Amino acid sequence: METRSRVGAQASAVAGGRTAAGGSGVDGYLRAPFPWYGLDDAFTGERWLMQVATSTDGAVEHGSLGHGDEPSVRYEAAEDKERFAVVVTVADQPVRRSADGTGVLDATTVSSAAWLAGLGLLSYTWPLQMDHSLRDDWLEQQTETAWVLADDLESPAWTTLTLPVDGEATTFHYRESEFGWVLAGSTGDGVHLGAYGRGMSAYGLGFSAVEDIDAYA
Repeated sequence: METRSRVGAQASAVAGGRTAAGGSGVDGYLRAPFPWYGLDDAFTGERWLMQVATSTDGAVEHGSLGHGDEPSVRYEAAEDKERFAVVVTVADQPVRRSADGTGVLDATTVSSAAWLAGLGLLSYTWPLQMDHSLRDDWLEQQTETAWVLADDLESPAWTTLTLPVDGEATTFHYRESEFGWVLAGSTGDGVHLGAYGRGMSAYGLGFSAVEDIDAYA
């Protein structure tokens, strides 16, 4: 699994907004040397760009695509009526030297995708009964928990779920919480997939490589 410092530095690219960190609008996605994944054609709702994350040398490493309602932090909603699913695509990379040559980066794995998806869900979660001043402590605690869970995908916290990826049945690690769901798996196309959502059941989803990224712009 990737080191905490590296994934933590890229976490904002999973969480927020429609502006791509690795480029303006669709440009960051177009620079990726790997395919992006989203929900397949069975999903007919809104699609939107989120962000991509790049290494220090500018290489695109992972990014997210949104589907359904663009979520807000749960605290801000009087009622939790949002229905969304976000798909995180992570390049499958081996152990390698850092861009500045000062260290070694761990290989990306399914756990990397699970961690980024878990962090993404947390970014849109804020228990309604919690005081604003306590959220940082709560978020730090929940982030640590998500890290531990992602690092042990064989733990009882995870079940398995089989969903189609490019039409092929694929096994995912899956877990639910009071705030939504998270899943993670791998494709045969050189990437790991993570996903998270709320208000939209994961059981009926399917994934496919994105043929036209402009459909999300």
